[in-house]
Amino acid sequence: MVPVVSAATYDAARHRAAFIDRSDRGRIVVSGRDRASYLQGLLTNDVVALKASQGCYAAYLTAQGRMIADLWVYELGDVMLLTIAGDLKDVVLAKLDQFIFGEDVQLGDVTTTYAQIGVIGPDASSSVSGVVGVTSGVLDSLPVHGNLRAEHDGHSFIVTRIVDAREPGLDVFVEQEYLEALLVALVKLELPELDEQTAEAIRVEGGVPRFHRDMDEETIPLEAGIEASAISMTKGCYVAQEVIVRVLHRGHGRVVRKLVGLTFDGQSRVAAPGDAVRADGREVGHVTSATFSPMLRRPISLAYVHRDFVEPGTIVSVDEVQAEVTKLPFV
Repeated sequence: MVPVVSAATYDAARHRAAFIDRSDRGRIVVSGRDRASYLQGLLTNDVVALKASQGCYAAYLTAQGRMIADLWVYELGDVMLLTIAGDLKDVVLAKLDQFIFGEDVQLGDVTTTYAQIGVIGPDASSSVSGVVGVTSGVLDSLPVHGNLRAEHDGHSFIVTRIVDAREPGLDVFVEQEYLEALLVALVKLELPELDEQTAEAIRVEGGVPRFHRDMDEETIPLEAGIEASAISMTKGCYVAQEVIVRVLHRGHGRVVRKLVGLTFDGQSRVAAPGDAVRADGREVGHVTSATFSPMLRRPISLAYVHRDFVEPGTIVSVDEVQAEVTKLPFV
């Protein structure tokens, strides 16, 4: 089925602001004085370096260097908040719990306690400002993954700077019982809600991989191209560090397959996840995500291809339709 992208909603997200319900995300709090050092040994990014109001993107790996999950880590000052794909939350929570021994660390599942709404677009800060009682200037000054707490109209908010759509944006966390009022406030500001197909178009245009879509339990972070944002090259030991270092330094970062973009002719059909990518008469990869790009006015896809075919400009085919390997992000 061809994805139907809402032109009006897409335009709002690109040029003004639109909101998206993050009910598909799980939320975990990690408390205790040892929370940073504890997570430091498990996650790929430099968690212990985070100060209050800072955050980072990270991966959680098996000892073999394959992904358990990707997640966002926010140091709030007294606890760390982790956000993660909702279908991975219970698995990650259980694995984290297994590694608590004598540390002062407590884990809490706050998925149903807090709601999470993303506001995406260049006007995100001015749109959120009046809702949370913080000036747009302060919100604009938040660095990537920066966060703050706010109190307004008797409600507590956590606001984080997001880049997971490669579009300016903020995530707003609020008590679950206030969710409906928050949505009403955003609608009153004439912010449309991003439907799934339009949100996917923006994500794929940004070349942002999604777990259980473009990454899974067999993926090495370097294959998905997230090493620059998710992996610290200077921190101490973490699970699978030796594997990652070996690939980066001894293997010069070469992996068997890489996630790339594919651009099709404007008259082509939209590919389907799982479609085979072919070159030189053989199968060299497969499509993971696909959409019609309103910005480029043509179908685009994310796909894993063999490392011999990752160079931008390489011509491949999907279901006998020619495609060009394209550097990410598309937009």
